[in-house]
Amino acid sequence: MLFETKVWLVLSVAVVLAVRISLTNRRLQVDTKPSLSSSGVEPLVAFVSLASGDGGLDDFFSETATTDVTAQNLEYDFYRDTCPRAEKIVRTKMAWIYGQHRDVSAQLLRLFFHDCFIEGCDASVLLDDSNGNQNHAIEKQAIPNRSLKGFDKIDEIKERLENECPGVVSCADVLALATRDAIVLAGGPFYPILTGRRDSTSSFFNEAMTGIPRPDDNINQTLHQFSLRGFDERETVALLGGHNIGKIGCEFIMSRINNFKGTGQPDPTIPPEFVTEMRLNCDDDSNQATSTAAAASPFVSRGLREKFTSQGMSYYQQLSSSFSTGAGFDSHYYQSLLRGRGLLFADQQLMANKRTARVVTAYASDGGSAFRMDFARAMMKMSVLNVLTGSQGEVRFDCSLPTPSS
Repeated sequence: MLFETKVWLVLSVAVVLAVRISLTNRRLQVDTKPSLSSSGVEPLVAFVSLASGDGGLDDFFSETATTDVTAQNLEYDFYRDTCPRAEKIVRTKMAWIYGQHRDVSAQLLRLFFHDCFIEGCDASVLLDDSNGNQNHAIEKQAIPNRSLKGFDKIDEIKERLENECPGVVSCADVLALATRDAIVLAGGPFYPILTGRRDSTSSFFNEAMTGIPRPDDNINQTLHQFSLRGFDERETVALLGGHNIGKIGCEFIMSRINNFKGTGQPDPTIPPEFVTEMRLNCDDDSNQATSTAAAASPFVSRGLREKFTSQGMSYYQQLSSSFSTGAGFDSHYYQSLLRGRGLLFADQQLMANKRTARVVTAYASDGGSAFRMDFARAMMKMSVLNVLTGSQGEVRFDCSLPTPSS
């Protein structure tokens, strides 16, 4: 117990250092718009490398092999002997992808959340069949997961790693590392990622149908879902701050402004001018799209509707134009909630509980510093939820398919 306490103290200090670095340098990331030439990703790679403290945090963590019981077999730089360039390959490829697709950060953050919340961070959400059984329902088919995106980006990174070190780096680690790097590229805080995860051989359809928080959940339902994974109120509020980036699809908004709880009326807690603004942005008669619709903001699950829209609203772009703070990972999400302008019912419900409302107020008051620190810590915690390690699971060659039995 003493050893585990010391390790978490070391990790906490590292988060403080890393977040300070990312805060100092986030304007560089926001203002830099690299070209897509062969050297175009170099500024992005350099920024992520600086945020990760290459030559600094690596040494700082070199003595750290395990964390708590949940992740007892994870290590910092797990692949240092078997695939020494693994994390650099992920970082470089992620920077290149981000240079072409700025929405990838929200896509991967949401994908990672949906993976970790169902049976742990084991890449089960990436599978196209379950343990070789193509007739078995998979997580991708569960209603909350049908709008997930970013699978192809993970495949791109995995393919590059397979060329370098065949059968070594797990898909679960690829997803964890790529998500962290995508967050940094979007202006978010750096946080250490321990590695050594193994991949699940099965997918969990039924669990995915019931285990993902819903956009229309009340505060008690939201807190309950997060508490089942060990998150307290403050951590829950911090993780929901992932809605700072990406768009929230109009399919998650329309029922709240047109037929709240079956009343045929808008949610009475929404300011009337905001109802008008939301309707202008989300016309229910607008063009519809299918699975190619714009990615929803992170941590949004699908309700029981199966219709996608190509439209969406962003907390940063649509709601907080008066707050020119310069980056996506700041306080504008929480400032919107204080003004009663939460896009989702579940978001605005954070103000319906005294404890979570106090956290929202605190996060809104300091330009995002406290939020970024807590978000980094919560993401570290989420990244080790019920991981498979050692001889558990497998390392897939193809992230969408279980490894064939020998």
